[in-house]
Amino acid sequence: MKMLSCISFLALVNIIYGKKTKKDNKLYFYSGLLSIHTFIGGEMATEKKTIRKKIAATKQMKKIMADNYYELDSAAKNNDKKVAWCTSVGPAEILRSLGFYVYFPENHGAMLGASRMSTDLIPYANAIGYSPEVCSYLTSDIGAYLKKVTPLSKAYEGIKSVPKPDVVVFNTNQCRDVQDWMRFYAKEFKVPLLGIHTHSGVNDVTDTHIQSIAQQMKEMIEYLEKISGNTFDMKELHKVLSLSRECSDLWKEVLDTATNIPSPLTFFDGTIQMAPAVALRGTQIAVDYYKLLLKELKERVKNHEGAVEGERFRLYWDGMPIWGRLRAHSELFANKKACVVASTYCNSWIFTGFDPSEPYKSMARAYTELFIVRADAAKERYLKKMMDFFKIDGIIYHDSKSCANNTNSRYGMPQRLEEETGIPSLVVNGDLNDLRCLSDEQFITNVEAFIEQLEGKK
Repeated sequence: MKMLSCISFLALVNIIYGKKTKKDNKLYFYSGLLSIHTFIGGEMATEKKTIRKKIAATKQMKKIMADNYYELDSAAKNNDKKVAWCTSVGPAEILRSLGFYVYFPENHGAMLGASRMSTDLIPYANAIGYSPEVCSYLTSDIGAYLKKVTPLSKAYEGIKSVPKPDVVVFNTNQCRDVQDWMRFYAKEFKVPLLGIHTHSGVNDVTDTHIQSIAQQMKEMIEYLEKISGNTFDMKELHKVLSLSRECSDLWKEVLDTATNIPSPLTFFDGTIQMAPAVALRGTQIAVDYYKLLLKELKERVKNHEGAVEGERFRLYWDGMPIWGRLRAHSELFANKKACVVASTYCNSWIFTGFDPSEPYKSMARAYTELFIVRADAAKERYLKKMMDFFKIDGIIYHDSKSCANNTNSRYGMPQRLEEETGIPSLVVNGDLNDLRCLSDEQFITNVEAFIEQLEGKK
């Protein structure tokens, strides 16, 4: 799964919450398309713009994410701390317990998408042999490396590049693309490459699955001790894993507030608010942030304040976000009084399996129970539970051109679930980062028609 893992937390937050930057012309062209769609019979239809409620805690999140990137930058520049690159659902807890500063390349991939730099950078990776069909996180990130550019330098003054790693670590529970992606950087930076190879298409997670992944985690320790210069301490792993579990539980509570009607947050809010759950899990900083955010959301629930004014429809988003259109899509749904209340994506950083008393086995279980790892039968059971839990009126499947692993609409799943549940669905075509794969007008037309369909069922 090309997950996000996070985001230019200044650039992305500004994009979705409406702060215009110098390079926002393409985004406002899209907003123009929204205006074009209000013409009916040659006349402009007047339509009151729905207000999207901002989250006050975001200001604090921007600060802690800035601190995180400055710490990584300092560690790499001064060589006083070891930096590990880790895929977003890789063994970050083990790395933190050994004193590594942890950098997640998917974060950077999502930042490139959110800042709309990706489309121009992908061809450079294509030119050295990476197909346009593979993950556009991978191709945009490698393209940025080849062109020596990064959105970090625009978001955070003084940061010139991504932090140089001392080791690169991956887990193929997301997809095989992460292995090739990390191999490229291990070769470029001449650093060790360590990986966990996870099973795919798993229906029920068994002891056999857990034991094989746990053993691979244990085998990493000796190599990581040599690279870090620190001796592995099981007590430290217990501490880090406890913090990761607490972070995960709080993040679940945050997302579960959306079961309320009206929902106090949207999927689009979630793609921003998930940042600490991805990049800072295993730290007290992430735990403290989610306590702050949860307090604000509970206050909204108490006061019956919805994220979308006048919420009428409750939708579920399956698949990757379309990073370069978060703000525009958020506005599109809000203006139709449709709240995208939940998603497979944001829930991918809920690790209820973490248990400090059994660190290796519990990490192996949690990282193998991920939605993306599972067989269709298990995925369908999960989606049916989510539809019921969040009181969903309709589900949107994003068929992401370069992310087959996190696309669930290609083998009849939407039709099967609609037949079983009666909940209508819509498949939208696009991509997580490559905007050449997205037709803005078609997206708008399809969403509007879908909302009309839901209106007919009310």
